[in-house]
Amino acid sequence: MITKAFALACAFGLLGSTGALAAAAKPTVVLVHGAFADSSSWDGVVADLTRDGYHVVAAANPLRGPASDAAAVKSVLQSIPGPVVLVGHSYGGTVISAAADGETNVKALVYVSAFAPEIGESTFDLTGKFPGSTLPAALDKPVDLPGGGHDLYIQQDKFPAQFAADVPLAKARLMAVAQRPLAEAAGGEKAVATGWKTIPSWWVYGEADRNIPPAAMKFMADRAHARKVVTVPGASHVVMISHPHEVSALVEVAAGRSR
Repeated sequence: MITKAFALACAFGLLGSTGALAAAAKPTVVLVHGAFADSSSWDGVVADLTRDGYHVVAAANPLRGPASDAAAVKSVLQSIPGPVVLVGHSYGGTVISAAADGETNVKALVYVSAFAPEIGESTFDLTGKFPGSTLPAALDKPVDLPGGGHDLYIQQDKFPAQFAADVPLAKARLMAVAQRPLAEAAGGEKAVATGWKTIPSWWVYGEADRNIPPAAMKFMADRAHARKVVTVPGASHVVMISHPHEVSALVEVAAGRSR
């Protein structure tokens, strides 16, 4: 004879299993920040995604060079069971393009004001491919590295207008102080892998981006045959900070198509 208590236990167990299966059906979202930023730049996007039941990993990007940075991100991807949506901002787009190559669990790429170089192209090549970037004039004097080479920073007083013009000024000034440098060699390193050629991609960027000309991002999105492109009027280079809901919504569209 089945007791009422046993029936209730079975029902709750079934509900728990169903909930677990629903959660497991969602891909993990891996976020890769770009130059002059860090993983905290994704805070608003992370809040939206976790609220909606996604497991999220904000991977640390060393900003030393596409090949070595992609290797670091690959190690993260290889530790994750199940499908992944890989998201990159700015130079992080160069990194995810390489990191995704050959990783069968990466089902979608989302480029957020980002680069997607062709083999033989560099981040700096794409920055100058179309007119409009004011980044070169905003860079500070290069900082010498112990083993040779240089690190690049944006001048702190120019950072808010250059990088984060639609972010509250007090926050943009804090970002300027906390910015992480890009190795100068990383910007000139040529791409050797193009995950966007075989993995579906989605794009979002601001129409007032002063780092990467919007025309360059349209060119890259068209070249990658992006499934959807979202342009945000008046948005700066850090569209994921100033408009996190638009970015997270596109990531969730990509995640829904990747199952």
